Amino acid sequence: MHRILVVEDEPTLSESLQYQLEREGYQVVVAADGHAAFSEFRAREPSLVLLDLMIPKLAGLDLCRLLRAESTVPIIILTAKGSESEKVAGLELGADDYVTKPFLMRELVARVRANLRRASMVVGNAENILSAGDLLIDPDRHIVQIRGDAVRMTPKEFALLQLLVERKGRLLTRDFLIDEVWGPEFNGVPTTLDVHIRRLREKIEKDPREPRHIVTVRGLGYKFLE
Repeated sequence: MHRILVVEDEPTLSESLQYQLEREGYQVVVAADGHAAFSEFRAREPSLVLLDLMIPKLAGLDLCRLLRAESTVPIIILTAKGSESEKVAGLELGADDYVTKPFLMRELVARVRANLRRASMVVGNAENILSAGDLLIDPDRHIVQIRGDAVRMTPKEFALLQLLVERKGRLLTRDFLIDEVWGPEFNGVPTTLDVHIRRLREKIEKDPREPRHIVTVRGLGYKFLE
């Protein structure tokens, strides 16, 4: 059974989230501040984190950074309406998705399901390890190596990189990438894809400012070159 860590200091909302998620069959752990959330994260090893950025004691973005440094568990951030800068900051720190307040519970549950599904998805087998130059991708074990060194990837970073490498040399449009990685339920801002591409470049490119592998096809999308 999946365990979800809800980091929310508003009692009414945290109770609603716990009630709805438990109805869906998930185990739910609630933390009302950043310090408690970090302790619960280490003790409970959740499958997914719902993180409100406006929490006391340890800022939500700082907590997101700490969680991502330790784990690739999916992180969905909860942000206030119109706070696009917070959304982008969260994505840059390693969050996988976001939901804007106020939100419908069924939308949130759909996001939770989608992120858990992608995090546990296994494609191919050990005999089909993907390679491109100095890059190796093992889909079964969710491992990426660059020049022999392991590189930590979030589930969406991994899915995006795998998609690009599987179709190396081919132009993949923005719409195609978003639909394949985030799914048809995606209703976020276009910069979500750009943030993830930037994070991938920082992890696999020798010079992220002059990418040689993940290249932009202006106005259309991206493609992977060996």
